[in-house]
Amino acid sequence: MRMSRYAVIDVETTGFSPVHNHRILEVAVILVDNDGNMVFEWDTLINPVRDVGATEIHGLSGADVYSAPTFDQIAPELGSLLKGRVPVAHNLSFDAPFLAAEFARAGYFVGLEGTSGLCTMRLASHYLPAGPRTLEACCNCIGYRLESAHAALEDARATAQLLAYYIGQDDDFARYWADEIAVAQGIAWPAMPQVTATRVSRESIAFGTEEHFLRRLASRAPRKIDTEANSYLAVLDRVLLDRRISYHEADELVAIAEVNGLSREDAVTIHRLYLTGLARLALEDGVVTPDERSDLKLVAALLGLPDDSVDCALDSATQQQDEVCEVARFELKVGDAVVFTGEAPGISRVDLEYRSRVAGFRVTGGVSRKTTLVVAADPDSLSGKARKARSLGVPIVDYPTYFRMLDSVRCSEVNPA
Repeated sequence: MRMSRYAVIDVETTGFSPVHNHRILEVAVILVDNDGNMVFEWDTLINPVRDVGATEIHGLSGADVYSAPTFDQIAPELGSLLKGRVPVAHNLSFDAPFLAAEFARAGYFVGLEGTSGLCTMRLASHYLPAGPRTLEACCNCIGYRLESAHAALEDARATAQLLAYYIGQDDDFARYWADEIAVAQGIAWPAMPQVTATRVSRESIAFGTEEHFLRRLASRAPRKIDTEANSYLAVLDRVLLDRRISYHEADELVAIAEVNGLSREDAVTIHRLYLTGLARLALEDGVVTPDERSDLKLVAALLGLPDDSVDCALDSATQQQDEVCEVARFELKVGDAVVFTGEAPGISRVDLEYRSRVAGFRVTGGVSRKTTLVVAADPDSLSGKARKARSLGVPIVDYPTYFRMLDSVRCSEVNPA
């Protein structure tokens, strides 16, 4: 790696202030030499161990950061990139305190402050015409097109371009800003272990292929399954309420299968029995509607079953002698407790809670063993409510599923059996 004086940084966060327990979701560092040349890039997503905040701004969901390292895991490598170099950021007063707070939480005190380095936003008044000082506006002034605002690596690249432009406009940039550079390079860094964590980038999650959870189970010849299937079926029925399997739910299915000694082949057998149970429910009125068939196809795909599984399940469901799994019909009842986490699309929290209470449900602010259902904007949410629900085995569904439940309750009131 060529000699580099500057470490251009950018962070994406769950909110606006580390004081309010907001965390870093993504960090990027670009090392820049004295002449403004970019010599090294480094970036990673970070699991914040809390909800991700405004997905509409940074574009990241709970699923995106699920397998990312936590900050304490990447702190040593990040510290080695920043140590002895001048931190540079566009709005350094935002990035530096977040980094300082994360390092402190990981057990490392670092004297990073809003003035501990160079801020390309503040320097713009020296090198750019008067005007807006957003990163995009400043980049427009130098003819650089910012491709993806609020993605750490792209923003860091844009900031590095600004720094290079500033350096090129000055006969001796380093001497002119000597005091600020000296203070930044004098930041004391604690000793850190030389460890490297596995990083996860936006690019890797965009082009990565998701492995079905069945592939994570050991393979062996199928055997007769008895009581071992019951606890697995209970989890399976719960996670399929919203007809999706989140990363957390996939992990839970793998864990419960392993605890009960179930192989991949055993799980497939249970999945077929479960699909047949759903098929029998669809056949109760003697007709399988297009919507019911689509639902069976969706469940089959989620469970890793082949395309012909639905027809096989429907055939088996009509044979009384065939073994069929009893599938529970989950229904919210009057008096059930529901908890919301994250913003619901197209409806305010006040209106959502009102509709829920009119339907007869109890809306509570916290999750407990008495909670019937947690409704989340992101099924892989890392919020405290979602984490507690998972620990207690409380079902988590997304808002569209919950709205269908509300509609179902309203229809049953209008057309009682």
